[in-house]
Order: sequence, then structure tokens, then C-alpha cells
Amino acid sequence: MPAPENASPTPVPADVPADPARRRARRLRLGAQGLALVLVAGATTAFAGMHKTVTVEVDGAPVEVSAFGRTVEQVLAAGDIEVGDRDLVAPGLDEPVGDGAQIVVRHGRELAVEVDGEQRTVWTTALTVGEAVEGLGLREDETLLSASRSADVAREDVLRVSTQKTVHLAVDGQVIDGLTSAATVRDALRDIGLVLNEGDRVSVPLDATATDGLVVLVTRAATAGETVTEAVPFEEQEVEDPTLVKGTRKVETAGRAGVRTTTYSTATVGGAVVDRQVVASAVTVPPVTQVVKVGTMEVATGVNITVSPGSAQELGKQLAAARGWGDDQFACLLQLWNKESGWRVDAENRSSGAYGIPQSLPGSKMASVGADWRTNPATQITWGLNYIGGRYGDPCGAWSASQAKGWY
Repeated sequence: MPAPENASPTPVPADVPADPARRRARRLRLGAQGLALVLVAGATTAFAGMHKTVTVEVDGAPVEVSAFGRTVEQVLAAGDIEVGDRDLVAPGLDEPVGDGAQIVVRHGRELAVEVDGEQRTVWTTALTVGEAVEGLGLREDETLLSASRSADVAREDVLRVSTQKTVHLAVDGQVIDGLTSAATVRDALRDIGLVLNEGDRVSVPLDATATDGLVVLVTRAATAGETVTEAVPFEEQEVEDPTLVKGTRKVETAGRAGVRTTTYSTATVGGAVVDRQVVASAVTVPPVTQVVKVGTMEVATGVNITVSPGSAQELGKQLAAARGWGDDQFACLLQLWNKESGWRVDAENRSSGAYGIPQSLPGSKMASVGADWRTNPATQITWGLNYIGGRYGDPCGAWSASQAKGWY
């Protein structure tokens, strides 16, 4: 039945278009708005995920950085920490970094070094004098330094290093091969035990730099006196040591020349000595025998080496004992490297780049001991013990520092 002419049409809700086309357009518009909201929410979540708090060790000082960024470079930039081509950054600048991670930054600096009188300039990221010398590939027990090993390397204008060397001393009709780390000829002769008499002459100025292989000729002054002193050469004794790697030679006791005092009676005619007889002769200062330890321990080498933690620990105990570190010190070393690497030769911290049993940062620093640093436990342990001795004095000092700081 048709509606009356004066009847009102059926009402349509205000938010629903009467036309079907308009209704479809509205549904599309609402769908697009929903998608936009989802995208905004996802972007916000991703952006929030980029925010992290990391600890950056800058030249030995920890700095907490709270910033947005995916990579090490972005986080450092957000923390206003500048780095250059000569600086050490671990992990690398392009590496991803997560919340709570640790980043190590060591700024490079020029260091003037004088090694046995030869001056040069090197770049180093070391914090201490001991680390800088280690970076030069010099052994701790064979060098004398112009500064303490624990001194801040940044405060040194010129670092003077005197390495262990052999000086050939020709005196009193014999040759004495003396071992010394002295910087000058004067101090080297004193180390070797030579006593110079008044008027004696040497072929090299006493204040000259002592260098390895230097030959010093001593000409005794003519004397009209009754007493003459002469040098007595020392002997060398080799002792096999199973705690040292085969091929290693270590001077346990440095040799020192003795002194023989001889008294003469002379007869002169017209001022010229015509007869000279020995009245008494005695060794007034006995020579000190030079004792050299010769390693006999066989250590496997090669790129395919496989080492279990137990055998690495045994090797570490032997090498530590060779330095005079007993069971108390090894107990500290055992805990330290259990924490760092579990004594695994291939242990690698993918976050910082530290490598090997001692977790050298970077691992390539161990190349100063041997090219097989990636696989040889003896190389890694030797480097690690050098590092500990130079920076902390002994393993218990390093373990104490690790407990306090979380790293060593």
C-alpha cells in the first residue's frame, strides 16, 4: 500500500551514507586510517627498540651513554665520543650494539721513544708505560725504562728504553761476554763487574749508549806501584728446565766478573824496571757464575691445534712457576682465566673482539709473542703473563682488579 503523500520518509542514521558508493568509500577511508595507526604504532615500537644504555670505556674511564642507535658508531656519536683512524674501537664501528653492551675506546697518541739511543715516534693506544713497551714487542724482564711501568703514558714526553744486550769486554788478555740492560757503557761495565783503575783507558766513551754486540777494549794504565787489579771472567752454567718451552733460554742469574789483586816486587836500574816478581795474588772479589735455564718442554704447534682447558691450565701453571709465581698466584690466575675464557684457546667475545685464553683486546696484540697466536696456548699464555706482570705485578693483582672492575 502506497504511503500517504504527507507521510515522512524512513529516517537514515547520520553516520551511514544513504548511497552504497558512499558507504564503500567510507569503509576504505576507515581501513586506511586503521592501517596508518598500525604503522605508526610499529614505527614507535621500533624506534623505542633503538634506545639503549651502554657502558663505554674511554681511555680506561667508564662512561654511561643512553642513546638511540643501532651501531657502535651511532651510539658513540650520540654520546659525543669522537674517534679517529688511529683510535682503537671494539667492537668495530659498523657492528650492531645491544642494550647493556660494553664498548672500548682507546684514543691513539704519538709517543716519542728512545730505544738504546735510537729515537723514533710511534702511535699507541696504550694507557700505561708498561702497555706501550709491550706494544713495541719488548720483553718486560729484559728492559729498563725511564719511567714506572704503571705510569700514565700520556704524561711522558720521551720514553727511554734500554734493552738487554751482550757487551764484549776485552780486558787483561781475555774477553768477557757480559749481559746487561744498562743504558750507558759506564753502567754496563759496572753491571759486568769490571773495576777500572785510575788511568785506564776504554775504546768507547763511558757515557756512550750501550748497544747489543758492543766491543769495549780496556787498556790498563802502566803502573809503578806494587799492586795491580785484574778482572776474573765468570763461567756460564746451563740448567735444563722442564717448565720452559723448548728452545727458550732464560738467564736466571746474570754473570759478574770477579777481581784478582796481585802484589809485585820490582827491581829498578836507572829508573827502569829490570825485574818483577809476584809476591801475592788472590781473588779478592769472586766471580758470579751465570746460570741460564734452558727449556725442554715440548709444545705442539700448528694451525689445527686443539687444546682442552685442562692441558692449557697445566701449561699455564708451569709457565707461571717459571716466573717465580707459586701455587697461591696460580690459584688467582686459574680463577681469572676461568672467568675470561674458560681457558679455551679459541674463546672469542663477539661483542668486544677480545680473543684467546687471556682475552687479549684485540687478539692480534699477541702476535708480539708469536705468529701462531690464534691457536697456540703457549703463545697466548706467555703474552697474558707478560701483560699481567707489566700492568698488575702478578696474577693476584690482576684478579683483584677484575673483581673490582669486571675486567682486567
